[in-house]
Amino acid sequence: MSHYHQLYTPQDSAIVFIDHQPQMTFGVASIDRATMINNVTLLAKVAKEFGVPAVLTAVETESFSGYIWPQLLDVFPGQPVVERTSMNAWDDAGFRAAVEATGKKNILMTGLWTEVCVTWPTLEMLDAGYHIYVVEDCCGATSPAAQDAALSRMVQAGAIRLTTIAALLEWQRDWAKREHYNALMNLLKQQGGAYGSGVEYAYTMVHHAPQSAQTPQVVPEKAAH
Repeated sequence: MSHYHQLYTPQDSAIVFIDHQPQMTFGVASIDRATMINNVTLLAKVAKEFGVPAVLTAVETESFSGYIWPQLLDVFPGQPVVERTSMNAWDDAGFRAAVEATGKKNILMTGLWTEVCVTWPTLEMLDAGYHIYVVEDCCGATSPAAQDAALSRMVQAGAIRLTTIAALLEWQRDWAKREHYNALMNLLKQQGGAYGSGVEYAYTMVHHAPQSAQTPQVVPEKAAH
């Protein structure tokens, strides 16, 4: 069966975070940068919850790009970061070894910038037999046109486009599976945007769960006058 007609699982996938660094973030003009940081952090937390192997890599940290976002490093404390000089991570032996060490062929790809440091390794990893899922709202390019062109090039080569919520829900797949349910819902309530608001509403108004610390207290109508 073609991998286009298959769903990945926590057991057969890994995730890559490429160059989520300040200098690269400064150049992003294809997505709101605060939204992108939120998406990356959320996806990283969910990957960790599901035990999905993660590879972190950075380029020219001390000479140009700065350290990986603390929001991302905090999710994986103590995990080695593959340091590179090459714009194409797949050119780096350390990065290739880290990806190969996961033992997975389904790779969720995130990073900066989409048109270079995401596209180039994606093309070569596809050629090497990997199935690449580009989580596009966890990526940023130097312009909307650059983002569109990069995504088109990767899709033409065989990559699959995803967004954050779709990517993380594919790991859950079935709401009857309860192992990660509460942790996933808590993460979505905090960082899932409109979906998270819906989760909070369902918990408190439908299932009558206690309000969380993130939920504002409702002022009774009489007291408001």
